[in-house]
Amino acid sequence: MNVPLLIIGDGKAGHVNQSKAFCDSLGQPFMVAEVAYRARYCKALAYLADRCRLRLSGLYRFTAPLPAGPFAAVVCTGSTAFYPGKVTARRLGIPVVAILNPKGWCHDFDVILAPAFDNPRPRPNLVTLPVNLTSVNPAFYEVGVAAFRERHTWEKPPVGVIIGGPNDFAEMTAGSMRIHLDRVFAATEGFERWVTTSRRTPPEVEALVDSYPFDYKLLFSQNSFNPIPAFVSLCQRLFVSADSTGMISEAVTRGSAAVEILMNLRDPASKFARFVHNLETAGAVHVFDGACTAANTKIDLAPTLRAVATRLGIG
Repeated sequence: MNVPLLIIGDGKAGHVNQSKAFCDSLGQPFMVAEVAYRARYCKALAYLADRCRLRLSGLYRFTAPLPAGPFAAVVCTGSTAFYPGKVTARRLGIPVVAILNPKGWCHDFDVILAPAFDNPRPRPNLVTLPVNLTSVNPAFYEVGVAAFRERHTWEKPPVGVIIGGPNDFAEMTAGSMRIHLDRVFAATEGFERWVTTSRRTPPEVEALVDSYPFDYKLLFSQNSFNPIPAFVSLCQRLFVSADSTGMISEAVTRGSAAVEILMNLRDPASKFARFVHNLETAGAVHVFDGACTAANTKIDLAPTLRAVATRLGIG
């Protein structure tokens, strides 16, 4: 029986899901313990304590009692989880894996899995990844496809549009999205067209999306069902806004769809732009300009993650 991994989570789904994806990729069971700093200043103190190599568990608290072990390793993603993950692992005498680049923290994790677009400094314990970690569990996608089939039927080959929202690196307006959607519709005659928005999609963009004659439409403000597992599994082509490395990562690691990027980035030199450029160089995506290409090379992280498991002595 595999010994489970312990995920130290910060309550952010995007972070916890990457930790879960790492465990799934190794075929390892896991348990999740959510953590929070006792006060805002406690996180600042944790940075200082970490530099002094002090392990002060009193700076944070678990929102529920820590699950009973034993555990094979600790996995933590995101700045809030890094220090508690490290302290917990050292207390239990087991390895600790950090996912994402732990900027500002001491890099004394057993393994750091960081995206290449963050340009992390090379270290003996660093493993760079071309994409974010997403679920590789076939059952997850099978369940998602089955749930989608209960909601929608189709006869023509489908294409999917996945829309995120603005962030520090990207903007999203109804005017710019109208240009993208007009081009998408012009390029996909004869296909069934599906679309989903996200929690970050602005209301005016959702209203614009709602005005187009999509065959399947999921507006997140009205329905929180997640159709993306079905989109990446079933669609022949995916159009994904450039603002979400997570959504793009899922599109280029699952299914067989060609992936077109709806560019909405402010800075062509940003880490998001580097992410898109690296994938375009690899043939995994194409920046959509009105014409579609066969950019359907899929990224396989399995060999890299198996090597990580061997390094940790787990799996």
